[in-house]
Amino acid sequence: MARPVIIEVALNGGMSKDRNPRVPRSPDEIAGDALACLEAGAAIAHNHNDEAVLGSDGHHSAEPYLSAWRQILEQRPDALLYPTMPGGRPGISPEDRYAHIVALADAGVLGLGLVDPGTTNIGRFNADGSPRPDDWIYQNSFADGVYMVETCRALGVGLSVSIFEPGFVKFILGYVQADRLPPGAFMKFYFGGRRGGFGLPPTATALDAYLEMIQATQLPWLVSVQGGDVVGCGLAEQAIACGGHLQVGLEPSGDPRRSNLELVTEAVELCERLGCRPATSAEAAQILGLPDRRAA
Repeated sequence: MARPVIIEVALNGGMSKDRNPRVPRSPDEIAGDALACLEAGAAIAHNHNDEAVLGSDGHHSAEPYLSAWRQILEQRPDALLYPTMPGGRPGISPEDRYAHIVALADAGVLGLGLVDPGTTNIGRFNADGSPRPDDWIYQNSFADGVYMVETCRALGVGLSVSIFEPGFVKFILGYVQADRLPPGAFMKFYFGGRRGGFGLPPTATALDAYLEMIQATQLPWLVSVQGGDVVGCGLAEQAIACGGHLQVGLEPSGDPRRSNLELVTEAVELCERLGCRPATSAEAAQILGLPDRRAA
């Protein structure tokens, strides 16, 4: 039987309509795009709204998510959905940053909680390759990470674990070593494309380094290229061959021309060409070992 591969679509991030008119921004657009991608083979959908991640006051509203997600779940009740959250900085508490996630869980619409267990420099490069003097930092302390993990445990939801750098893996390995990692953790290896200032390069050698770090854990994982083409660079094929899963979409790719549906369709075609098939949302929940919170 063909192995089911989880395809996650990250719909928008901070991409503007000026860059790509096809990016969904409003709740209705997000719902429509997510439904089309789920129908095409995506199992998980992730989106941002128009509130800033960096430089915000640390609060995001649950309402835009509820507006979009209720439309999605009405048609596809098994869909796995999760949001973003504001970055941390001095004076902003993890409770404030996470309040909308708690609200979404309480509303019964949250598919996965967020765990970002480390700090990332969000820098860019000039055309000649020199670093720009950017000062954007996506800040997460160990205290923030512990709060995220323990809140997911209390809410009974799985963990979408962002791995922007190898050191982030060590945080999760600490929970594994202590036998305290909640069920439903999904490791997401975010490789850095040429435009980004973070992450390992999207190569087989870099993927092998991550897989060596988690080889004793049996944790499910996916690959994504932030600022690049995960399929076009060959990393997606390598990941599928190694038993992994995929994240595609306009947020990671930054593609100014293609649509989310086209990117999902391309990932589905790759899976089928390699003798696999896209996992349904219900299968994804089973693969990840997600707590059955909606049935509770």
